[in-house]
Amino acid sequence: MASGIKALLLSARSYCNAGSKVVIWLCALTATLFMFGLAGLAWAGSSSSEKADDRGGKAGVASSAEQGTLKAEETLIYPNDLLAIQVFDVEQMTHDYRVSATGTLTLPLLAEPIRAAGLTPQQLAELVSEKFKESGVLSHARVTITIRESRIHAVAVAGAVKKPQIYPVFGRTTLLDVLSEAEGVSEEAGASVIVTRGEVAQRILEAESAGAVDGGESQVIPTTVTVDLTRLLDAGDTTANIDVFPGDRVTVQRAGTFYVVGAVMRGGGFLLTRSRQDITVLRAIALAENLTPTAKRKKAIVIRQNSSAPGGREQIPINLEAMLKGRAPDMPLQDSDILYVPDSTSAKMIRKGAEAAVQVTTGVLIFR
Repeated sequence: MASGIKALLLSARSYCNAGSKVVIWLCALTATLFMFGLAGLAWAGSSSSEKADDRGGKAGVASSAEQGTLKAEETLIYPNDLLAIQVFDVEQMTHDYRVSATGTLTLPLLAEPIRAAGLTPQQLAELVSEKFKESGVLSHARVTITIRESRIHAVAVAGAVKKPQIYPVFGRTTLLDVLSEAEGVSEEAGASVIVTRGEVAQRILEAESAGAVDGGESQVIPTTVTVDLTRLLDAGDTTANIDVFPGDRVTVQRAGTFYVVGAVMRGGGFLLTRSRQDITVLRAIALAENLTPTAKRKKAIVIRQNSSAPGGREQIPINLEAMLKGRAPDMPLQDSDILYVPDSTSAKMIRKGAEAAVQVTTGVLIFR
């Protein structure tokens, strides 16, 4: 290309030297524009080359990061998995195949089943290609295998979520991602979520702990992990966003309930949601929209479950009048507590009222 441009310039110079002044002036202008054009082409080529290199570099980084999202040991094949097997250029053998309950895979044209359980999809693909070659079916088979369905490669999400079900998970993910798949927690969610570890999580976490500890001894991995939902969802604590693995089970605990009955404006049950974890007697009275004019403020009681008390319940006297005036400390309430405010000063009526309060809680309206 350079020699052609040089020859063109020599010819143009000869023509211009032989012409008039006008021709010479036009030739000079044309030569100037031509040189600017060449400089522009050189700059554009350099710029596009740099952009291409930049795209290539970014693509390389993205590819490397993408490869790191899934680890081979996290995607092992298990019994009853449904595999999508593709044999290039042989459409008749490209199908979905189910791994047997014993972990073997039966393929057409192969005399014996192949042991599939415990292998990664890539390892199984290489083994299938080798078996095809040994049997004389295909000399150079190109095989790819992906896991289409798997009970092991999934996370069961249960409890107080909007969409509880089993979600496919083929690699390491996070608790927030799993809860997002379930469309978030429901209004009945309590303050904690329990993650029950499966076989994959146990194996991976034990291997990671062994690598982090001198001597290579693996630590005992707990089978369950309890996470504070308030820290995770409200405070944004990243340490609460733990890793979740295929085979784990995520259970969002349902909120407990406390009751306010008797001489109050709106008696009933109230859920112990995350915003009510620090509920107290006075706050419970506020939720019940205050006391009635006939309420006996000095005779209120909290009925609390206690296995060591007679009947499994204890009665804790409460002086609401002193609490309201700031002369007595406010009292925290617990799950299943019953705050009963009587209408009568009679001790007999108070005892009957307490017994009736326990019975009433089975049919009261629950407020969220």
